Amino acid sequence: MSDKPRIPQNASAANKPAAPVSPIDSFAPGRSLQLGVDSFVETSFDPARRAAISEVDRVRDLLEEIELADQVGLDVFGVGEHHRREYVSSAPAVILAAAAARTHRIRLTSAVTVLSSDDPVRVFQDFATLDLISRGRAEIVVGRGSFIESFPLFGHDLENYDSLFSEKLDLLLKIRASTEVHWSGKHRAALTGQGVYPRPVQNPLPIRIGVGGTPQSVVRAGTLGLPLVLAIIGGEPHRFRSLVDLYRQAGQRAGHAAEKLSVGIHSLGFIADHATQAADEYFPAYADAFTQIGKERGWGPITRGQFDALLGPTGALLVGDPEAVAEKILMENEALGGISRMTILLSGGAMPHRQVMRAIELLGTRVAPLVRKALASVST
Repeated sequence: MSDKPRIPQNASAANKPAAPVSPIDSFAPGRSLQLGVDSFVETSFDPARRAAISEVDRVRDLLEEIELADQVGLDVFGVGEHHRREYVSSAPAVILAAAAARTHRIRLTSAVTVLSSDDPVRVFQDFATLDLISRGRAEIVVGRGSFIESFPLFGHDLENYDSLFSEKLDLLLKIRASTEVHWSGKHRAALTGQGVYPRPVQNPLPIRIGVGGTPQSVVRAGTLGLPLVLAIIGGEPHRFRSLVDLYRQAGQRAGHAAEKLSVGIHSLGFIADHATQAADEYFPAYADAFTQIGKERGWGPITRGQFDALLGPTGALLVGDPEAVAEKILMENEALGGISRMTILLSGGAMPHRQVMRAIELLGTRVAPLVRKALASVST
């Protein structure tokens, strides 16, 4: 029997890839794959309401979304850190702490913490406290960030973009390993045995490295033996296989066990009862968000044609009905040699709360069971 996981025959096969993927090597496709949601807590213009979403309403809606994700059995919910007008997520640990008090099982993580411009001592304290509130459900995904506002905001020079991250990650890992820390560097005052409190329920507190696709970043994660979160927000996911292989090779060379070298994927997507409904509901928010970013980075406006191309069999967007999205997740798992987690940014721009709630419900009650059943069948 083939060990290729597949959706049952009566499910949609619209997203079957047109081109073959890399052959599976010793890292077999994941038999267990966590599914979840990411949010940047957008407050920008809502096309449905024809008005801006208030910050108070957006935080209320977000907490309801996290509660629902917990109730429908999703594995993880992540909140990204941004310091821009259109987001209410400059302090993810605070938001996640509120969610921890209203949930029971779901893991709560940053997505990502911009470690370069933060203080590792405070980051650890915040998430250790979150771990206590949640009784052991906290995680940190650290990264350098896709925007630069936090650097001048906290008095850091962009010329030190990479060295800030490297040094602060080193300190964060030392804090995780020992209560009393001896450390010195050039971007922060030395620690000479001070204690860092509180200590978390989990030992060690889970730390993952979030990357946008640079080889140096995946090698760093592999060398340190830290789980990788790879953001795939455009292009064709199977083309990222070389980065996944590079990560695993770096980890093996550093002496880390294969099971430690887990790969999570952060994707953009949306789920509705019907494929055309999902695309039509998601496109306005997606186009608004990426057109605005494009103005800052020299891209042209996002067109419906560009969007539709990313919905195709090998495109990066996980947009469609539950069967099509589940099939695409399974194929991405296989194409990348086995992943441990897939989180979906369901609202790439501001979207009506009811639509996001329905997407979360479908992800938990229909997509997740299809994915789990298909993966479970591999080992039978």
